Order: sequence, then C-alpha cells, then structure tokens
Amino acid sequence: MARLLGDLGARVVDADQVARRVVAPGTSGLAEIVEAFGAQMVGTDGGLDREGLGRLVFSEDGARRRLEGITHPRIAAAFVQAVAQAVAEGVEVLVYEAALLVESGGLDSVERLVVVAAPPTVQRRRVEERDGLEPAAAQARLDAQASMEAKIAVADYVIMNEGELEDLERKVIALWEELLDVAREVAKSEPG
Repeated sequence: MARLLGDLGARVVDADQVARRVVAPGTSGLAEIVEAFGAQMVGTDGGLDREGLGRLVFSEDGARRRLEGITHPRIAAAFVQAVAQAVAEGVEVLVYEAALLVESGGLDSVERLVVVAAPPTVQRRRVEERDGLEPAAAQARLDAQASMEAKIAVADYVIMNEGELEDLERKVIALWEELLDVAREVAKSEPG
C-alpha cells in the first residue's frame, strides 16, 4: 500500500529500510547487536545475519525486547530526521510504513494511522511467501505483533486487503484523495 501511495505522490519512509540502515556494517547499531548477541550475528559479508538473528529473537525469551531496545531508538531518530526533511521540502503527505508502529508506542509520532488488514490465514501466507519462512516461523512473527483487532481499534483508516491488486489500488486512490484533503486543511489552519 505504501508503494502505491508513493506512486501517487506521497513521500514514503519504510521502517524496514531504516532498520537495515541503522544496523549496517560500521554502525553503532550493529556493534551493539554483536555485543548483545555475539559475533555470530555478523555474516561472512560483514553485515548482520538477519536470518540467524531472526531465529534467535523469535525463540529466546527476552531476545526480541533486547533487540528492540537497540534498534527502536535508532529507527525513531531516523524517522524524526525524515519528518524534518519532508517539512523543510514542503512535502504534503509523508507515509511511515511500519509494521510495529502500534507495538513500539509510535502512535504519538503520526497524525493519522492507516491499518492494512487481512484475515489471519492470508497474513501468514503472505509472510511465508515474502520471507521464505515455514508456517510456524511466519506465525511466530505475526504473534509478536499486536492483534489485527487491536490495530484496527486505534486506526483512523482501515483498508481491507484480501482480494485482488486492482481492488487494493482503488481503495488506496480513495485514501490518497482523503489524505491530501486532510493535509491541505491542516496546512490552511497552521500559522504562517
């Protein structure tokens, strides 16, 4: 959905891409992960062994929270920088694509929350396909997130994504038009 909004003109900040940058080779984020979880978390290419770290944090109690303690503050700081840059450039709509926004307590950092929802079986199948995971591993990742019901409860907009791409595109275009209207109303009401 964020890609579609980007195609329509939104500035998109992808939390997964930011997360990769904050633990790239040579960063303090990667160094702190190595300190917390061991040198085996670095692959032969000098980068983070994401697969190995993923297995660890979804199997060892407390490991995911330790990892989040390392990465979430860095991701949040990068998001603040992206917002400042977007404001300076006059961007009308900034989309922050973050699967764990609700869980990480990041709701205060966004003006509107859009939740893309799908039935649990569809969610798991998509995670399996996207990440090449077995069903149990995909389910463990989904179980680490807030429930879809909890996310929907705090959402400003909900887009059901259980069908064809054309259906999603139609819904995203309607959302885009509404977001532009909101952004323009907010801009009118701001001093200056």
